[in-house]
Amino acid sequence: MRRALIVRGGADFHQPVQTTDSFLPFLESSGFTVEISDSLEVYEDVEALSGTHLIIQCWTRGELTPPQQAGLETAVRGGVGFAGWHGGVVAAFADRNYQWMTGGWFVCHPDNFVDHELTVVKEHPIVEGITTVALHTERYWVLTDPLNEVLATITMPAEPGKPWREAVTHPAVWTRQWGAGRIFVSTVGHHLPDLDVPEIRLLTERGLLWAARGD
Repeated sequence: MRRALIVRGGADFHQPVQTTDSFLPFLESSGFTVEISDSLEVYEDVEALSGTHLIIQCWTRGELTPPQQAGLETAVRGGVGFAGWHGGVVAAFADRNYQWMTGGWFVCHPDNFVDHELTVVKEHPIVEGITTVALHTERYWVLTDPLNEVLATITMPAEPGKPWREAVTHPAVWTRQWGAGRIFVSTVGHHLPDLDVPEIRLLTERGLLWAARGD
C-alpha cells in the first residue's frame, strides 16, 4: 500500500480537521495508508518522508523552521507528491522557499464570500469533464509562478470603488513539477461546503492522486 501523510493545523477557520477528514475514505479506498500529523516537526524527519507517496497539507498561518522547510523540500524534490487547497497551502507560510516550491502566494480575498465562477482553461485528467463551476465563496487574489500549469481560473470583474480598473483573472487550480515531485494546488476550499461541491470534490480527489508518487 502507498503512504499518505496529512499535515494539518494553524488557523481553525479553514477547518483543517474537518476538511482533511472528509478525504480519508477516498484515500483509503484508493489504496493509501494514512498518517496524520498536527505538528510541523514531521517535516524534519527526512527519512520517514522519503517513504511517503503523498503529503496533503492543510495548515494556515504557520511558521516553518529552516530544518522543516529543508526537509519538506528535500522530500518533494526527491519525488514525494505535495497537494493542498486554499489557505492550507497558499496562505500557509511566509517562507520564500516554500512559496517558490508551491508556485503561489495568497494576497487577499476581496469582499469575502461572493458568487463567482471557476473556469477550466486547459485539458488535463484532473479537470476532465468539467468546464465551469458556480461557487459562493472567497475569490483568492494570488501571486503565482508563470511556470505553473494553470488548469482553471477565476475572474474578478471591474467594480466601482475597487482598486483594479479592469477585469482581473487569477489562477485557481494549478499543477507544477518540483524536482522529481508533483505539486497540486487549488485555491477553492475555505471550508467543508466548498469541498463538497461535486465538481470541486472530484477535481481535488483527482489532484491528490495525480500528485502522488507513482501515479
